[in-house]
Amino acid sequence: MNNEFKRVTAAAAAHSSRPLELQSVKINDPYWTPYLDLVRDTVIPYQLEALNDRIPGAEPSYAVANFRIAAGLAEGEFGGMVFQDSDLYKWLEAVGYSLAVKPDEDLEREADELIDLIASAQQEDGYLNTYFTVAEPGARWTNLTECHELYCAGHMIEAAVAYYRGTGKTRLLDVAKRMADYISSVFGTGEGQIRGYDGHQEIELALVKLYEATGEKRYLNLSLYFINERGQQPSFFHKEWERRGRTSHWSPGTVQLNPPDLSYFQAHKQVREQESTAGHAVRAVYMYTAMADLAVYTGDEGLLEACRRLWRNTVRKQMYINGSIGSTHHGEAFTFDYDLPNDTNYSETCASIGLIFFASRMLRLEMNGEYADVLERALYNTVTAGIARDGKHYFYVNPMEVWPEASEQNPGRHHVKPVRQQWYGCACCPPNITRLLSSLGQYVFTAGKDTLYVHLYIGSETRVAFGGDDQAAAKAVIKLDSSLPWQGEAKLTVSDREGSGRFTLALRVPSWSHTTVFTLNGKPVIPEIRDGYAYLEREWQEGDQFAVSLDMRPQRIYANPLVRADAGKVALQRGPLVYCLEETDNGALLPALSLPRDAEIREAAGTGDVLEGAVLLEVDGLRLEDGDWTENKGEEDYEKNDRINNVNKDEDSLYRSTPAAVKPQKLTAVPYTLWGNRKPGEMLVWIRE
Repeated sequence: MNNEFKRVTAAAAAHSSRPLELQSVKINDPYWTPYLDLVRDTVIPYQLEALNDRIPGAEPSYAVANFRIAAGLAEGEFGGMVFQDSDLYKWLEAVGYSLAVKPDEDLEREADELIDLIASAQQEDGYLNTYFTVAEPGARWTNLTECHELYCAGHMIEAAVAYYRGTGKTRLLDVAKRMADYISSVFGTGEGQIRGYDGHQEIELALVKLYEATGEKRYLNLSLYFINERGQQPSFFHKEWERRGRTSHWSPGTVQLNPPDLSYFQAHKQVREQESTAGHAVRAVYMYTAMADLAVYTGDEGLLEACRRLWRNTVRKQMYINGSIGSTHHGEAFTFDYDLPNDTNYSETCASIGLIFFASRMLRLEMNGEYADVLERALYNTVTAGIARDGKHYFYVNPMEVWPEASEQNPGRHHVKPVRQQWYGCACCPPNITRLLSSLGQYVFTAGKDTLYVHLYIGSETRVAFGGDDQAAAKAVIKLDSSLPWQGEAKLTVSDREGSGRFTLALRVPSWSHTTVFTLNGKPVIPEIRDGYAYLEREWQEGDQFAVSLDMRPQRIYANPLVRADAGKVALQRGPLVYCLEETDNGALLPALSLPRDAEIREAAGTGDVLEGAVLLEVDGLRLEDGDWTENKGEEDYEKNDRINNVNKDEDSLYRSTPAAVKPQKLTAVPYTLWGNRKPGEMLVWIRE
């Protein structure tokens, strides 16, 4: 398996770097190991119960039940969303990663049983989709715009590859290959084929993974077909809409006046011509990930330049400070440059995970610290905020500001939840978090021919062969120790050195570290700094240590003035962590608080189950006194101010001509990733300054 993977990824090795196999990276980190243990011991078993509809009080999944019906093992009607199959596939993908890191006979047996169930639901021609098998057996491929058949197939392929890598078993991989071969026969430019593509991108990046696992170039070519076909005119989606009688899956029988908005599906232009990020956020970054993958294997400069252009627009004009994307709940989508509202944003957890996929692929193409900075920002903030510390509750939406009463009573804010949910009818995010965290080791390092790159400061160990093949000039075990995110010390230690020859260790210099100091075996050293990485080349010896000390001083972060929602406001950050205010620490009416520009930001130790070991931030701030507003003022004040402005002096007046009084208040900020784990209440990231 390992040799086969190396063979098919030889083309990628010619570029900046290649990913390391998950089995070769062992994470042992004081911050991240508890997360990985939680995922393995609690989250994976809990989500299996949810997928089997065995969580009391939670929304039913129907995922496993649908497969049983499709396989003829049970009777009933299809339940849930049209794309419900994908939840089970993502869970299986997470299991594959988990088993790669730590074998578990019981978990593997449960997964094998589900894989047998999936295989039994596959049709004779290779087709596999429980919705169209159970609910509309004669309507395959008639609504690619909305019904996600290829999206589901993509997640099945990803699960199959992960499970194959983790266990060596090919049962699910064989199912995936049959489905992919069937898709290849249905789609294309040949006579009788459908010249189309899916409304939700996913199959494209999955086919690249299938190519990597099998070496079959037809899967790479099929992925490239879907990418090249997207945006061709006349529009496939518009023609399909006409064939459906201008109706929608979501509103059957209702004739629509307007055709689908092509920009929502990133199909308004061919992908190489797209200049700015648009449409559904998850679909966009999944597509960009596939484009970057294909640029690696094809050397297509047009695809690479499009990736660079779309990356810049996404992270420099349409990304929130916590690494989340998608500013509106209308379609879970991007809107336009600098439109980043705080109290109604969507910021789906899946979108940040997709952004991490995109960033990791760009790092394989070219070594630029901005990619890893964004990857880290999304990981440490949005992704981990999406799961409660108990592993059994999840956020779908990741807001910048929460007012629970508005979430309950304002229809425009119903999507903003002040507490995490047990499960969702559309549960794409919970298993997505699981598969990302289970595969975390894939994001720490990448390797070039003679260089090991460190992208994330997560305590881990890996064995690397330098020189590009099995006859490498040098081999070594590289151990990474890290105290992030609470402290800023990290070091690489070289051991088990074999062979001869020089190689390079490259440490990322995070953009948030304003003063960064490097040492070699305890003595100051000045490495070459290039594009956000510190390179040190030498004939490394047993026990050599290359260490970095990062600047962890709390910082005030300001938004571009074009971001209207953040004008006159400030956010707090320390290291990779963004901070927020919670009602639990600061009282209600958080927007009434402000932060003097010259106030000192102090560090404090967190206490209690949730905050134990965390670094909190404290600052002497101010509060507008709402109590002052409702108190009766003296008659002289009233005569002087209110009467001339024709404003009454009742205690419950909405407006008046004099400002509210201001009083001092100590403000306490907690890491955004930990918010919502205590008593429900208000939350605020951007503070008036």
